[in-house]
Amino acid sequence: MSISQSKNKVIREVTPLSDRDFFYIADRSKSEFTYPIHSHQEVELNFTEHAAGVRRIVGDSVEIMGDYDLVLIASKNLEHVWEQHECRSERVREITIQFSEDLFNKNFTNKGQFDSIREMISKAQRGLSFPMSAILKVYSRLDNLSAEKDGFKAILTFMSILHDLSECEDAKVLSSSSFAKIETYSDSKRVQKVQSYINENYKSDIRLPVLAQMVDMSPVAFSRFFKLKTGKSLSDYIIDIRLGYASSLLVDSSNSIADICYDCGFNNLSNFNRIFKKKKNCSPKEFRENFRRNKKII
Repeated sequence: MSISQSKNKVIREVTPLSDRDFFYIADRSKSEFTYPIHSHQEVELNFTEHAAGVRRIVGDSVEIMGDYDLVLIASKNLEHVWEQHECRSERVREITIQFSEDLFNKNFTNKGQFDSIREMISKAQRGLSFPMSAILKVYSRLDNLSAEKDGFKAILTFMSILHDLSECEDAKVLSSSSFAKIETYSDSKRVQKVQSYINENYKSDIRLPVLAQMVDMSPVAFSRFFKLKTGKSLSDYIIDIRLGYASSLLVDSSNSIADICYDCGFNNLSNFNRIFKKKKNCSPKEFRENFRRNKKII
């Protein structure tokens, strides 16, 4: 693989995938993770085993991995890296599969039978992490895919892996939409109206009664309705939006942490630090340092 410089000084990976390839796969053994934070045009399914202690950063999601990890990343601008951190394993295995983002929007694959895969890829614009139950379901096929000599059979196996993963209901979205710069809205017009308002006014004090009045509902009824439609309480949703913008500023600006705190709608620095650490498993200072250490400027 080769690398080139992107405008925001994050490595833009250039993969060997050509227009004639259905997908590209790399199956390798390693004892350390050294590749810097990067992004790439292709959709990537990345599996690791025996890698407990590795720190995985996808957008503004920072997590310490267990022995097994399976992640799908589908945005060309979503920065990500697997960092050595506390991993001491000498027998890490990493399988990386990359394919074109428009693979399922052309000809034969642009059919209803592939809707669940397209929906999964759409969600993966923010990164998707799959639970152990999904990993176990596809493990044997992942394990043998790189050794398959018959190209047609390899494609069928790959498609079956994606299909089974697309049926997983417990896949976790990783990066916040505000950090990934991806607009995600509910199918409810009432909730869409409120989400747009929050995205435009996250720096200001946002009050439940004001939002409820916007959609002609009582505050109590709207709170329940919002959580039903988004899967998050209103307060958690607002916090996640603010944290996403704060994370972007930590990465892309030299503003002080205090300035970022207040610029993103938090009115108390200690509260901002506490919430950030709870949500991101690191302090704002550590988050900034993680990104700066892993970025490579050329």
